[in-house]
Amino acid sequence: MLDNNVVNASIDSTNCNLICNKDPKGDSYNKEVIFVNETDEEVLQKRNYSTPPFEEKAFKQGANDACGFNDCGTIDREFQDSGTADLKGEDDINDDLHLYSTCEDELEVFDLRIIHRKNRTGYEENKDFPIVLKSVVAGRYYVTEYLGSAAFSKVVQAHDLHTGMDVCLKIIKNDKDFFDQSLDEIKLLKHVNKHDPSDEHHLLRLSDYFYHQEHLFIVTELLRSNLYEFQKYNRESGDEEYYTLPRIQAIARQCLEALEFLHHLRIIHCDLKPENILIKSYSRCEIKVIDLGSSCFETDNLFLYVQSRSYRAPEVILGLPYDQKIDIWSLGCILAELHTGDVLFPNDSVAVILARMIGILGPIDEEMLALGQETSKFFTVNYDLYHRNEEGDQVEYLIPEKSSLSHQLQSSDAKFIDFLSYLLQINPRRRPTASEALEHEWLSFSYQ
Repeated sequence: MLDNNVVNASIDSTNCNLICNKDPKGDSYNKEVIFVNETDEEVLQKRNYSTPPFEEKAFKQGANDACGFNDCGTIDREFQDSGTADLKGEDDINDDLHLYSTCEDELEVFDLRIIHRKNRTGYEENKDFPIVLKSVVAGRYYVTEYLGSAAFSKVVQAHDLHTGMDVCLKIIKNDKDFFDQSLDEIKLLKHVNKHDPSDEHHLLRLSDYFYHQEHLFIVTELLRSNLYEFQKYNRESGDEEYYTLPRIQAIARQCLEALEFLHHLRIIHCDLKPENILIKSYSRCEIKVIDLGSSCFETDNLFLYVQSRSYRAPEVILGLPYDQKIDIWSLGCILAELHTGDVLFPNDSVAVILARMIGILGPIDEEMLALGQETSKFFTVNYDLYHRNEEGDQVEYLIPEKSSLSHQLQSSDAKFIDFLSYLLQINPRRRPTASEALEHEWLSFSYQ
């Protein structure tokens, strides 16, 4: 029985209007927490560049519409209906955005509820929000379990006293930069959920967000383990292998459907990895893609460093302009890891990762090397791969060890190997879109 004095604590809420440019950019979190993740330090370096496009981009007509610059009527037909429906039970989250036009940018506004104790100022002596089990946050969320922490946040499981549902409560640390990044994540989740009212595209659902005791809170649906943690548990427990080829096939299909939807909205995930794919149902092998904190619109000024190192696409490493196909590369790495239990490109130095890519997948096109802003950090003028020995500060040449994807996978399934080879094309021009990848024959092959 809850203490009525706690549950009925007197609170006031105030609305704060947030005005922001249409296109956001966030950051990412630690892999040990349920729905947040922390990339290596390079992801946090924020540099813009203006290199001419590596690949001539012919944006589809209506691309800006999907981002909200006009109406959403030009989103591809399969997604059109979802853009006009209301989210049942989530009216507070997906309220109509107030649009403002200026001579330079179109702006939009969404409300942030500020919840505070009556007859108290907002000042908090302790800048770290205390996690107390069986306490009630903001008069609504009864804390039941501590799930973990990351560089930017803490995460708890809570019971929503208004809806009776268990939820995931992310508490952003009291820091201006973290606050700004998390507002971008909220904005993207609102945008994605608005266009997927029926929850059909395997993406995390936002249920609430507010400001309380000098902290921003993000409330989402409660999911289960991420793919990495569950694989680790599965192996250590000695249970029957969960990630069989039929289940990997189901995960691949759902991830591609999620990416196809994001990409139709002109959003690049930018940090797809096993920690950012959570299991919704073990028995039905249902998953959801999470963490849009590092995501961006195609129309943003793209950052030079994105993606966690082991899942970073070659064009990002070399400092080339990139697009949504970097997410396809990450998915290929993830599926290989689920099959073998080992990271395909371990988190060594970037030069060593490049050597392993070349050894397994073949050489990098000279055009990519010639145009890459970062090429000189890893290749000589003759395109010989090198790295600098940190101990002696000496330059060492790297000779890639010849291998193959089939050897790394230790699999004789030709269709599966061909599918991963398709996703892991070094040159993004030859890499498929999510829609194209969904047409591959392996995804329609029956293992029954």
